[in-house]
Amino acid sequence: NFMALGNETRGLAGGGEPATNAVNYVLFASEGNGADFGDLSVARAGNTGLANSTRGVVAGGEAPSFSNVMDYVTIATIGNFADFGDLQTAKSMLGQGFGSTTRGIFGGGIAPGKQNEIDYITIGSTGNGTDFGDLTAAKGQGFAGVSSSTRGVWMGGDDPDAAVDVIEYITIDSTGNATDFGDLTTARSRQSGASNSIRGICAGGDSSGKLNIIDYITIASTGDATDFGDLIAATALHHGASNGHGGLS
Repeated sequence: NFMALGNETRGLAGGGEPATNAVNYVLFASEGNGADFGDLSVARAGNTGLANSTRGVVAGGEAPSFSNVMDYVTIATIGNFADFGDLQTAKSMLGQGFGSTTRGIFGGGIAPGKQNEIDYITIGSTGNGTDFGDLTAAKGQGFAGVSSSTRGVWMGGDDPDAAVDVIEYITIDSTGNATDFGDLTTARSRQSGASNSIRGICAGGDSSGKLNIIDYITIASTGDATDFGDLIAATALHHGASNGHGGLS
């Protein structure tokens, strides 16, 4: 499991199993191999990330013990990440992070039991995570997250030991507990998400075996997910990133 994040032009991916500090980047508008970007401040696996148009933030993981580290970088540059602050709890396998132009959100994870807490940060500053509220249930295993500028949605996960089909949402610029949104077409954990401001997708994952399923939702509404199509191969423990017009998973 590793983090992925991006702005309108560039996508970054870093960390992984075994624990590493390596970060690569790609240009969304082109095709080709990833290139070296720099290093995370701490080598780790099971981390997650989020971004606005200028800055990316990576949180949590295992190095090899559970980590509360958050680090950040300016996406348009190339170089190493710097310390941002700490999560409320040291943990790994959080849900995919998301945010608005000003605020970032991290939720769930394993520490070592499943967690329900949600942290928020101000992306343009530095500092520790602050309590936002709770997920509808404690869960981990790197579940999918997508957002518009106002609403964030998490899909699936492991609650506590079996894959679930739960979709839940929050209003990013408020605080409070997550609310039920609907259900995925199939219960799963270890899947990835990507979105533009209107539609979010949930791709792949694991439910007694790896899956190639892609679902989609309309972020501003509530309701069950709809079949989008299939990945080219069944896969899990991956992350997705988008420039707002398309996604990579």
